[in-house]
Amino acid sequence: MSDIPQCTRCSGIFCYPNIAADQTPSFDEAPLSCPTKLRTDIIEEALSHYDLEDIREFARLASVQEFECYEHTPVGIRTRIPRIEETVQFAQKNGYQKLGLAFCSGLANEARMVADILERNGFEVVSVCCKVGAVPKERIGIEPEEKISGPEFYESMCNPISQAGILNEEGVDFAILLGLCVGHDSLFIKYCQVPMTVLAVKDRVTGHNPLAAVYLSRSPYYRRLRRRAQT
Repeated sequence: MSDIPQCTRCSGIFCYPNIAADQTPSFDEAPLSCPTKLRTDIIEEALSHYDLEDIREFARLASVQEFECYEHTPVGIRTRIPRIEETVQFAQKNGYQKLGLAFCSGLANEARMVADILERNGFEVVSVCCKVGAVPKERIGIEPEEKISGPEFYESMCNPISQAGILNEEGVDFAILLGLCVGHDSLFIKYCQVPMTVLAVKDRVTGHNPLAAVYLSRSPYYRRLRRRAQT
């Protein structure tokens, strides 16, 4: 379909072409599904938000941070810092002092290490585990046989809305999401009222590297990911 944006169908040379700084990108030969051609009104509306002083500065610092993650060498451009260091530097650029860390209980050890790194870099850290409140899963309609530990055991539900609410109440400057489950992370993002970033996402099988399965999707082991759904 050509009436919906589909950047994944594009060669990727139109919105970031290799041209001189004083030239203007051309979209004449861009596919019909190009959102730059299809949704010019939305793009113009979005650009107006960058005229707001705080948004403009946040976006500017994000681009500066992006720039500082690379370096020019005799053999070309290469990356230079990991995401945790990038997060620290970006928070420092923005003058943040109080950071919120919302993490999965399954990554408690990693959360402690992250909090230690942040604190050693001068930040105050407010951290909230996903099981905060110890609310039974039955509260949201989970049946006994749907509990991971089995029907005979108590099992606390993940509580991302409370995680977000606590960080909001604590007045953190910036929130960092670490390893929440699919769906639980969505609720946290929905209810979080401060700028946030994702340090890592959960993938129990690949050591929290979801792209590993994507890279292997053409292999015999993960080929099932590319099977078309039966209708």
